[in-house]
Amino acid sequence: MISDQASRLLPVHYEGIALLQNEFDRYQREAFPVRGPNFFALELNGEAGELANLEKKAWKGKKIDPEDFAGEAADVMIALLNYANSRNIDLAKAVEQKMRMIDQRRQEEHL
Repeated sequence: MISDQASRLLPVHYEGIALLQNEFDRYQREAFPVRGPNFFALELNGEAGELANLEKKAWKGKKIDPEDFAGEAADVMIALLNYANSRNIDLAKAVEQKMRMIDQRRQEEHL
């Protein structure tokens, strides 16, 4: 596959994700030791739904405080980290692999 300008812009440093995930894992194991993947998957979907509801309201013209978007986006990220930890998913590795796959698919579609 030939690398184009967009491919050269792919992230190359995923260590920050791994560091953050490890910090969340330490906290999660101490604070929520009995919550499993099913709980965190449901939590993730609930939080994503709350974010989607804010976007729907904004789309309909309702004024939404930017802090509300930030708070819901943070809830989604926290729930995702907790879910990944409960499933022993290395998010840094998974995201890096997925980004390569997305980029490869993007290039193939533009041939």
